[in-house]
Amino acid sequence: MTVIERNHRAGVKLAITGKGRCNITNACSAKELVSNVPTNGRFLYSAFNYLDSPATMSFFEGIGVQLAVERGNRVFPVSDSALQVIQQLSGELYRLKVRVCLDSRVSNMYKMDNGQFSLECTGGRGALTADKVILATGGASYPRTGSSGDGYIMAKALGHSIVPISPALVPLEVAEPWVREVQGLSLKNVQLTAPFGQEFGEMLFTHFGISGPIVLSLSSRLRGKLASGHVPLLLDLKPALSQDALQLRLQRDFALHGKKYFGNSLGDLLPASLIPVVARLSRIPHERPVNQVTRLEREQLSFLLKNISLTVTRTRPIDEAIVTGGGVSTAEVDPRTMESKLVRGLFFAGEMLDVDGYTGGFNLQIAWSTGALAGQIASMEN
Repeated sequence: MTVIERNHRAGVKLAITGKGRCNITNACSAKELVSNVPTNGRFLYSAFNYLDSPATMSFFEGIGVQLAVERGNRVFPVSDSALQVIQQLSGELYRLKVRVCLDSRVSNMYKMDNGQFSLECTGGRGALTADKVILATGGASYPRTGSSGDGYIMAKALGHSIVPISPALVPLEVAEPWVREVQGLSLKNVQLTAPFGQEFGEMLFTHFGISGPIVLSLSSRLRGKLASGHVPLLLDLKPALSQDALQLRLQRDFALHGKKYFGNSLGDLLPASLIPVVARLSRIPHERPVNQVTRLEREQLSFLLKNISLTVTRTRPIDEAIVTGGGVSTAEVDPRTMESKLVRGLFFAGEMLDVDGYTGGFNLQIAWSTGALAGQIASMEN
């Protein structure tokens, strides 16, 4: 077996996953894995049953990567190091005597009359021949890691349909100018609601809009929805409190800080940088004594805290996306083997396929499962 790697070392993209910690998988059932893949999840049933999360965890622990399950069933190395994962995988390649050709890119691939594939490679490799080929070149996100979309070009040249690629798991740009005032602010235990779903957890304000785990998860469901206009979101800063409970909380806080100005009375409830924004959005004068805030204004403030409007204008570019949406049409791939239905001996894995999951280890599990299944079938004699 030969691996053709365009970078000077293997695992460049893996090194940046999970912010360098490598979220290897999500500790859940195969059925739950499928439910966390919003695009063509059912296509992956066979792959997830072939290599599920427990089997993946067992494999990595078997090659020396001790694992820990964290919040949301996210699985990370105890070392918190993606580099350790790469080193152990590289050691396994060496143990299995897999030939790895570094600094080598496939510039062209075609099938010859004898049924073999011819691969023209850069880096002084010349042309290689193979009976079977697994295209696992990744998508088009993070191009500096080598994911430049080459695999789609090769698949298309061999007759495959490519579902138009788009950014998935990507930060979002919003229309509201006030977000720039709070850029860098991270919020925990908040809820974002879109017309097509909601997410609870952490988010981050940036100079262009919003990012963070719940934003990335919502972005994966945005495919095609921005084509017809902007998408509204509602941010609930206090999802654990009902409207009535929040009003009582405000009433207690205002009684405690009765002699303060309104703008100085929210420190127990909100991060400091967000207070001026909320005060302005509430239209309650900053310098009004808090004991003069009316009941109606308090009710309107409690509603605002649970319904801050944000308007998504577009996603960030694909080179900032964690995952690429789109890819080789799953209708043209056998889900039981990952082999092309059009070209015998051609297999696909990972982001080459038109599948993408939510954050939390699901996309790496897609890569492990489809890669393992494709590799097992490809290694069999015809």
